[in-house]
Parts: sequence; structure tokens; C-alpha cells
Amino acid sequence: MVFFRMGRIGHNQIIRSVFPYSAEEKALKILLVDDDYEISKALRLVLERNKYTVDTVYNGDDALDYIRSGTYDGVILDIMIPGKDGLEVLRTMRAAGDTTPVLLLSARGELHDRVTGLEIGADDYLPKPFAVPELLARVRAMLRRTGSYTGDILHIGNVTLSCTTYELSSKHGSFRLNNKEFQLMEHFMRNPGVVYSSDDLMEKFWGWDSEAEINVVWTNIGYLRRKLRELQATAEIRSIRGVGYCLEEKPC
Repeated sequence: MVFFRMGRIGHNQIIRSVFPYSAEEKALKILLVDDDYEISKALRLVLERNKYTVDTVYNGDDALDYIRSGTYDGVILDIMIPGKDGLEVLRTMRAAGDTTPVLLLSARGELHDRVTGLEIGADDYLPKPFAVPELLARVRAMLRRTGSYTGDILHIGNVTLSCTTYELSSKHGSFRLNNKEFQLMEHFMRNPGVVYSSDDLMEKFWGWDSEAEINVVWTNIGYLRRKLRELQATAEIRSIRGVGYCLEEKPC
């Protein structure tokens, strides 16, 4: 099944050819549902390169199990998948009152499929084959409609985080954060004072199907703490014993 226009370009070249990062591409979590393992892998890399957190599943039954967790900002859903097809998954979601935005994908270009998908609650429809930049543009537009989009410069204390350049900075300097550092810091800065357990952060930013161990959470938080210290930040990531982590301004 052809998913998007690859031609003779390899996966790494596809990723490098995608539009540069934009301020709209926040650390939002997407469920990607398609039964083509190779194409799913390539699209997951593209989406993660653009600062999304992605879980991948390959059939409709698993898709519904993941969707019921309620942790996704959007779903990219192929219609032609094993088990419950994409339209059945979408019907089940909407019947249960789940308003998570859905972008339907399918190699079937018939008008009937597009109309049916939109009528039962899809937010958008993209026929295959498609160009990756168009997919990213449609994902950004879909997520903007959820109200998830907010400003691209975040502040806490004397520290700012640019969601355009991924730089954490103060008057004492700046650091360009890597993918997971940025996702964690952006999440903490949008939710100051909220405590998240290591398991919460592991699930949200590495996903249920990740082979990573829980210590990747501790390691990345350690990196962020060191950067905050070097920036002489007036905010810190605190450990709440037996509970988790939160970002707070230091007391005066």
C-alpha cells in the first residue's frame, strides 16, 4: 500500500526534506494507526522530528484500546486496517462522546468514503498518496482547531522557552534542547506547579510501545536541572518524594 510519495528518496532524506519546525508544532501526542509497518515507522520519525510524541498501532481494536486512554491530542487513522476498520473506529469514538480530532487516511479516493468519514465525525480527510508536508500542514490545522495552540514563548521566573527555536534561555545564556528535553520542559512550563509521576511522563513522551526504560525520564530531568542551574534560573524542577516532579519558581 502506497502511503506517501517516496519515489527513490530514503527515510532519512524524507525527514530532512520536511518543512522546518514551526511555532505550531508543540509537544502534542498523536496516535498513528496504519497496518503498513514500514510506512508507519517512516511517518513516526517524521512526526517526532517535528516535535510530536507518537504512538503507533496497526489495527482497529488496538487503536480503540489506546484511544480510550484519553491521552491523545489527535489521531491519524487509516481507513483500511485489520479488525475494525477506520470508519468503525471513528464511529465508536464519536458514539462514546470522544471528541479527539481525527485525520482520516485512505488509498481509496471515492467520494463516498470521504463523505462518510466526514459525516460520522472526521475532522479532515487526506487521500493517498500524499506529500509529507501536506500531511504536517493538515495535522497542524487539525490541532489548532482543538484549542491546544497557544503562544510560542513560555515564561517562568527569569527563564523563557522558545517553541520556535527550542531554546531555553535567561539573561545568563541559552541552551538548545533536544527533542525529549524540549517536550518535557514545554509540558512543565505550560503546567507549573502540577506534579507528574515518572510513569505519567514515560507514557506521555515515550509511549506504551517504547523499549526505553523508566530511567530515561530521570536522565532527561537531570539534564534539564543542570541547564536550569547554569542559567541561574529562578525556577526549578522539584522532586516530590513518592509522587513525582513539578516545575515551580523558587521562593524568594
